[in-house]
Amino acid sequence: MAISFAHDIRPLFRDSPDIDSMKEYGLDLSSYKDVTAQAGAIYASLENGSMPCDGPWPADQIGLFKQWMDEDMAP
Repeated sequence: MAISFAHDIRPLFRDSPDIDSMKEYGLDLSSYKDVTAQAGAIYASLENGSMPCDGPWPADQIGLFKQWMDEDMAP
């Protein structure tokens, strides 16, 4: 089954601190439009561990985000 933003990716971003913190910088991680527009930058931050602010995601979650990107970022 294809990976989707609504089912698989959006739940990875916590309302607080992830979504609330990034809204202060003009990025709404709950928004498909915002996440797809910034997917490369988000992935780079996830991969280098600078996002989220309270510690890196596990490798399987980073891999899921990357797979979603590679598979055309379904809504």
